[in-house]
Amino acid sequence: MLRWIRQQLGFDPPHQSDTRTVYVANRFPQHDHYIPQKFADNRIISSKYTVWNFIPKNLFEQFRRIANFYFLIIFLVQLMIDTPTSPVTSGLPLFFVITVTAIKQGFEDWLRHKADNEVNGAPVYVVRSGGLVQTRSKNIRVGDIVRVAKDETFPADLVLLSSDRREGTCHVTTASLDGETNLKTHSAVPETAISQSVSSLEAIVAVIECHQPEADLYRFVGRITVNHCEEEIVRPLGPENLLLRGARLKNTKEIFGVAVYTGMETKMALNYKSKSQKRSAVEKSMNTFLMIYLVILLFEAVLSTILKYAWQAEEKWDEPWYNQKTEQERNSSKILKFISDFLAFLVLYNFIIPISLYVTVEMQKFLGSFFIGWDLDLYHEESDQKAQVNTSDLNEELGQVEYVFTDKTGTLTENEMQFRECSINGVKYQEINGKLVPEGMAEDLPDAVDSNLSEEDILFLKAVSLCHTVQISYDQADGLGDRQANGILHQMEYYASSPDEKALVEATKRIGVTFNGNNGETMSITSFGKLEIYKLLHILEFDANRRRMSVILQTPSGEKMLFTKGAESSILPYTKTGEIDKTRMHVDELALKGLRTLVIACRHFTPEEYIEIDRRLHEARTALQQREERLADVFSYIEKDFELLGAVGVEDKLQEKVQETIEALRMAGIKVWVLTGDKHETAVSVSLSCGHFHRTMNILELVQQKSDSECAVQLRRLDKRIKEDHVIQHGLVVDGASLSLALRQHEKLFMDVCRNCSAVLCCRMAPLQKAKVVRLLKTSPEKPITLAIGDGANDVSMIQEAHVGIGIMGKEGRQAVRNSDYAIARFKFLSKLLLVHGHFYYIRIATLVQYFFYKNVCFITPQFLYQFFCLFSQQTLYDSVYLTLYNICFTSLPILVYSLFEQLVHPHVLQNKPALYRDISKNALLSCKPFLYWTLLGFCHAFVFFFGSYLLMGEDTSLMGNGQMFGNWTFGTLVFTIMVITVTLKLALETHFWTWMNHFVTWGSIAFYFIFSLFYGGIIWPFLHTQDMYFVFVQLLSSGSAWFAIILIVITCLFPDVIKSVFYRHLQPTNTQKTQLNRNGIGISCLDSMCCFSDGEKACAPVGRMLDRMIGRCSPTRVGRSWSTSDPYYSNDRSILTLSQVEATPC
Repeated sequence: MLRWIRQQLGFDPPHQSDTRTVYVANRFPQHDHYIPQKFADNRIISSKYTVWNFIPKNLFEQFRRIANFYFLIIFLVQLMIDTPTSPVTSGLPLFFVITVTAIKQGFEDWLRHKADNEVNGAPVYVVRSGGLVQTRSKNIRVGDIVRVAKDETFPADLVLLSSDRREGTCHVTTASLDGETNLKTHSAVPETAISQSVSSLEAIVAVIECHQPEADLYRFVGRITVNHCEEEIVRPLGPENLLLRGARLKNTKEIFGVAVYTGMETKMALNYKSKSQKRSAVEKSMNTFLMIYLVILLFEAVLSTILKYAWQAEEKWDEPWYNQKTEQERNSSKILKFISDFLAFLVLYNFIIPISLYVTVEMQKFLGSFFIGWDLDLYHEESDQKAQVNTSDLNEELGQVEYVFTDKTGTLTENEMQFRECSINGVKYQEINGKLVPEGMAEDLPDAVDSNLSEEDILFLKAVSLCHTVQISYDQADGLGDRQANGILHQMEYYASSPDEKALVEATKRIGVTFNGNNGETMSITSFGKLEIYKLLHILEFDANRRRMSVILQTPSGEKMLFTKGAESSILPYTKTGEIDKTRMHVDELALKGLRTLVIACRHFTPEEYIEIDRRLHEARTALQQREERLADVFSYIEKDFELLGAVGVEDKLQEKVQETIEALRMAGIKVWVLTGDKHETAVSVSLSCGHFHRTMNILELVQQKSDSECAVQLRRLDKRIKEDHVIQHGLVVDGASLSLALRQHEKLFMDVCRNCSAVLCCRMAPLQKAKVVRLLKTSPEKPITLAIGDGANDVSMIQEAHVGIGIMGKEGRQAVRNSDYAIARFKFLSKLLLVHGHFYYIRIATLVQYFFYKNVCFITPQFLYQFFCLFSQQTLYDSVYLTLYNICFTSLPILVYSLFEQLVHPHVLQNKPALYRDISKNALLSCKPFLYWTLLGFCHAFVFFFGSYLLMGEDTSLMGNGQMFGNWTFGTLVFTIMVITVTLKLALETHFWTWMNHFVTWGSIAFYFIFSLFYGGIIWPFLHTQDMYFVFVQLLSSGSAWFAIILIVITCLFPDVIKSVFYRHLQPTNTQKTQLNRNGIGISCLDSMCCFSDGEKACAPVGRMLDRMIGRCSPTRVGRSWSTSDPYYSNDRSILTLSQVEATPC
C-alpha cells in the first residue's frame, strides 16, 4: 500500500541494482530466502496530475503566479487588520480565478488521462495458466510471455522467444521510434525458438539477466540461461533479440516474447522528455509587468503613508475635534501604527494589480482554442481528422515562432518512393504503362515494345531486381514452391530495407523481371516469364563510408558476378567500361528534377578471382581484432573495375504543399531545421526535393567526424568558408555522431556556423539528440521561440523540449500526438496555424494584457489622487460594490470578446503575405515601448477623469436646480462613470473587426452599468448594513452639468488617441497597417472602424476623407465594395465567410 501511494505521488525509489533478473513466465525460485524484484507496471502516463496530487500541485503552480500570490497576501492582510475595504473584495475574485483555472487545467489533464487509458486498455494476449489469456496492456508484468500478431505493435520491450518460423526470426519496422521504415530482422536463441506452442512455451525454464532500463534504442546487453535437457545453456542477448515497444511486427504471422521492460521503463518511454509546465513569452511578460506595477503600488503606499504622517505633524490635523483618539490609540506603538497604515494603503490601492487578468487570459485561451478545431482549412478529409489542441496555454506562442524543427519521415514526406526514370547504357527511359519507353517516344507504343529490349537492358533490370535486401510476404500460402504452384505471386508484398529498394523491385516487376524471394541461400527471379535461380554467395552490406551495397551471385550458368548500386560518387570513379559520360549527364539531369539517383554496375569474376575473394572475406569476417577495418579493405579490393550498367531515379513522394509551406515560413522570418534519424543520402535528397535546400545552395557537411580535434578543424574550415563566400546561401548537413562531438567542446563555434546557414539538416539523430539540438537553440543568447513537429515516438522528446510541440497524425502511431501541444493531420496546415491563428492569438492577447493594465491604472490612480484631498485618511473614492464589480462585470466582457474575434486583416491576406508575421515577431506588441504607452495613457486618462470632475465640483459649485451641492459619493460616482465609459470606448477604438457580439458587449456593458447603478442606488436593500449610495446615481444623472461633464471629459481623453493613430498610420505605418489600406485608395478610408453600413462603407469613411484633406493627402477616389471571391484582399465589414473585392469608383 505504501509503495502504491509513493507511486501515485511520484516518489517511487530508483532501482538499487545495476542489473535485473527476469524469470520467464514468472517461474520464481522456490527457496524461502528469494525476494522478488519490484518492477514498474505497464501503464504509460503522459498526464500531469493524479487524483491525489491535483489539488496541492495545481495550487502550487497557480500561486507561483505573482498576481495570485499577491492577492492571497492582500486577502490575509484584510483578515488580520482593519482595512478600508472588505476582505470579500479580494477573496471573491481570487477564489473565482483559482477555481476557473483549476477546472480548465483539470479538464485538459482529463483528456490526457483518457488518451492514456485508450493505450493502456488495449487488448493483448499473454500466456498464463496453461493457455492464452486476453488481458489489457496495463496488466502486463515483467516476466509475462506475450503473443503479438502480424501488424500489431509490441506492448512492452520483449525478448523474442519464438516465432512461427522454424529459425525463430521475425521482421519489425521501427518507424515510430527512429523514423526508419526498413524491415529489421530479429531472432530468438535456438533453445527457445523451437517452442512454438503455448504449452511448450509455458514449460520453458529460463532466466534473463540484463541491464536496468536505459534510453539508448540501439543498446541492449543481457544473457539468457535456459534449462535444456537438464543442462543449463547460457546465450548472449543483444539488440537483435529485443523487440521495442512501439515497433510493429511485419511479415511474420505471430511471435512470442517475454517482457523485460514495461510501462515508463520501456526505451520508448525513456526517450520521452519528462513533461514540464510550458510558459509562453506573453506570460513571462505579464509577470514582468506585474512586478513593475507592484513597485508602483509599493511606491504609492509608502508615499501615502509618509505624507499622512507629514500632514499629521500639525496637531490640528493629528487629532481634530471631531475625531478624538482613544487612550489606547495614543499609547500604541508608532512603528506598528506605521505598518498598519502602510498595509491599509496597500489594500486600498491593490486593484492596480489586475487579478481578473489571469482568469480572462485563461478563458480567452480555452475558448479561443476551439477555433483551431473548428477551422475547416485544418481538416483533412481523406483521413477524417481535424486539428487538436492539447494545451491551450500556448496559443499566442504560435505567433512568436522563430525556429521550426521538423522530422522528415512521415512529416515532410508520405514515406512512399516511386520509380520515375532510368538510364541504361547511355539511353534514358521512362516507365509508361509498365513498359520502358525511350525518352521522347510517344506513349501509344505497340505491345511488343519489351521484345526490343537488348541484353544490356535485361541485365540492368536483373541487377536492380537482385541487388537489394528486400523481404517478401505472402498472404495465402506457407512455402515458396506452393506459392508459385498455386499461382498467387501477384499477392506478394515487398518489405524493403529502404523505400527506394521497394520502389525499384516493384518497378522491375511491372516491367517484366519479378523478384520471387530469398531464402538465405538462393535468390529467384522470373525474367519475362522465365524462372531463374541465383545462388547467393555474399552480401556486402551498405555503410556510410562506401555509400554502396553489393551482392555476389552465381548465375544459373555457373558464372560468378557482382552487382552493386549506390551514389554516383561512390561508383563512377571505380568504373572501367560503359557509357560513363552519358550516364553522369543523365544522373545530373535526374537530380535537377529532385529525384534520388542510384547508379547500377556489375563485375564478372574468373574462378581464380572468386576463390581469392572468398578467402579474404572469410578471414575478415572471422577476425576477432580490427574486423571492421579488415572488411573495409576487402570490400575495396572487390568493388572496383566495374562495368557500368546505368542509373535510376526515384522520387520520395512529398506531402502536398510541403515546398510552399517551407517557403512561406521562410518569408515569415522562420528558420527551418530538419532533424531525422534517416540516412544521410536520403535526408539530403528529401531536403532538396522539398525546397529546404535549394539547388543553388552551397551544401556544407559535418559528417563522420571521429574525434574532437577532427571535428574542431572541420568546423573552423566551414566557418572560414562561410565568411569567404558570404554572398552564397549555405546549407549545413550534420550527423548524430559529429553533432555529439561538436556539442561537447565546440558548442559556440557550431552555433556560429549554424546561424550563418540558411538551412540545417541533422541526420542519423537519436530521439534525445533531437531534444538536445532544440535545447541548444532555446538556451542560446537570443532565446528564440522554437517549435518542433513530428509524427513518431522518436519525435516526442523534441516535441516536449520545444516551446511549442506539434504532432502529425500520421501512419506511425499516436505517441507524438498524445505528447504534443497541438496536433494536425498534414505538414501543410502548419502555415495557417502559425501565420493566421498564431498572428490572431498574439495580437489579441497582447492587446488584452496591455488593456487590462491600462484600465486598472485608470481605476486606481484617482483613488491615489483623492488621498491628497482627504488628509490621507484612507477614505475610498468608490463604493465597495463598484470596487468588486469593476473588473468582474463592468469592463470584462468587451475585452474578452475582443480577444476572441479581433482580426487586423483577413486570414487570407495573412496567408498570402507571410511577411506580415514579422510585424509581431520577438514579442513586438509587449515590448517596452507599447507598455510605456499604455501605462502613461492610463495615468493621463486618470488625471483627466479626476481633475476634470474636480474642476466641475471642487469649489462647492451647485449643480442641481434646487441649489443642492454634490457630496463625496457623488464625486466618486461621477469619476467612476466617466472611467467606465472611457475605457470601454477606448477598446472600441482599438477594434478593427466588428461582429454583433462586439456591439452587444460594448454598448451592453455601458448600459448594464447604468441600469445596475440605478437599481443599486435606487432601492433600499435590507441585507446591506450600510447603503452610502442610496439615490446618489439618480441624483447625479438628474444634473445636466454632470451629463455635459461626462461627454466633455470622455472626448477630451479619446480625441488625442484618434489623432495620434491617424498620424502614426501615415508617417510610420507597419506592414500590417499598410495592408489594411485599400489598394486602389490612398486615403484613410476607415482606419479604426466602430460600425459598418450595409453597403460595405464604414461609418468613419467621411471622417477619413476629411482628415485626408486636412493633412494634404486627398485621394481623387473613394472606396466602394462589390462582393467577390476573386481577390486576395478582403473586408472585415461582414462575416468572416464573406469575401470582398476592393474597387475604386469616382467620387
